[in-house]
Amino acid sequence: MKHHFTILFSGLVVMLVMAACGGATPATTEPPAATAVATAAATAAPTEAAPEVVTLKLGFTASQTGAQNVASTGQLNGINLWLDAVNKDGIKVGDKIVKFETVTYDDESTTDRVQQLYTKLATEDKVDLMISPYSSGLADAAAVISEQYGKIMVTTGAASEGTYKKGYTHVFQAYTPASNYLTPAIDLLAKLDPTVKKIAIVHENDKFSSDVAKAAEAYAKDKGYDIVMSEGYDTGTTDFSPFINKIQAAAPDAIIGGGHFADGSTFAKQLAEKKVAVKFVALLVAPPEPKFGDLGDAALGVVGPSQWEPGVTYSADAAKAMNIPWYGPTVQEFTDAYKAKYNADPSYHGAGGYAAGLLLQKALEDAGSTDAEALKAALDKLDILTFFGHLKFNTTAEAHGLQTGHTMVLMQWQKEGDKLVKKTIWPEDAATGTALYPKP
Repeated sequence: MKHHFTILFSGLVVMLVMAACGGATPATTEPPAATAVATAAATAAPTEAAPEVVTLKLGFTASQTGAQNVASTGQLNGINLWLDAVNKDGIKVGDKIVKFETVTYDDESTTDRVQQLYTKLATEDKVDLMISPYSSGLADAAAVISEQYGKIMVTTGAASEGTYKKGYTHVFQAYTPASNYLTPAIDLLAKLDPTVKKIAIVHENDKFSSDVAKAAEAYAKDKGYDIVMSEGYDTGTTDFSPFINKIQAAAPDAIIGGGHFADGSTFAKQLAEKKVAVKFVALLVAPPEPKFGDLGDAALGVVGPSQWEPGVTYSADAAKAMNIPWYGPTVQEFTDAYKAKYNADPSYHGAGGYAAGLLLQKALEDAGSTDAEALKAALDKLDILTFFGHLKFNTTAEAHGLQTGHTMVLMQWQKEGDKLVKKTIWPEDAATGTALYPKP
């Protein structure tokens, strides 16, 4: 028995020695499952960490009530449509992904409330970026606050030049400046009828409308027109009889002017009711709004300067011909997305709201940073073509942030069968229809 134990023990020692000396493991032996997993993990390529997601606060007000409600609602729709798109995947900014949350209030279409609310946005809500309220007067009030607190603000729905001639460095304009609003209408009139000489100018007495009217009057006089009437009316005017009586007495060939949606629509309606005989009418803001068509025959033939229309032909090919980058959705993509979300055609106010967002988006991408000074530098260098048109800024100390790239188009209400439709009639290379002249 002892002898057998000795043999077994000796055999075991031999086996252990062989193993220690590198004896072969049988080919059929596999490592335990845990060992296989550990080995695979050790040899796999390292997993790239997901980028950090940063949420920025975007602050703005909208006129949910008050005189600017219609156009402001369109602008708000455009901003929200852009937010839907950008928050889906976020913006790559350096090594981070940026998304947005919004802080917004009803400014009630009043300047005092705008100043209070934008101060609140800057100091209490601590927003990172701003978009202006709709209208030049309200945007001007907001610009003071954004500059005071060093917040980048894109203004949209705001065309008056004065805001950008105050030495501000953080305020950037999306719209064509006011001095260029009605000058294309005068050029169109000259082409349609070189015999016309007498123009009446009737406009709202607010900052934007007055700036537009002043520039149009100077331009018309320079072109040899006789300004037979040039008068303003108070914001909120609903009875235009005194002005219409003066227009009829002056017997102009054309009327230009207007102000915003409510007054412009009322003025056009009363011109039709009193059967004022003029060949050409061009009014600010109101005609491009789809709701203007609700006036029926009173809208027929009325021309409106527009920052954007669905028929514009801006495209990647056009950007290539201009030797500048194309950026953002196509005209069709924007129009389709707007219709899908709101079940309505977009006005230029909606397009302007979306464009304001695109400008912030492009600046963030180009800067690779959320720092205000880096964003300012990126916006100063920006020169792009978008569905909204050409966007570029003045960078001089005298007019920093003024829009220099964007141009106006003219639209007109016409009939297709029994239906009123909008047609783009100027410039000719962007036209979707021929001007109806003289006005019925």
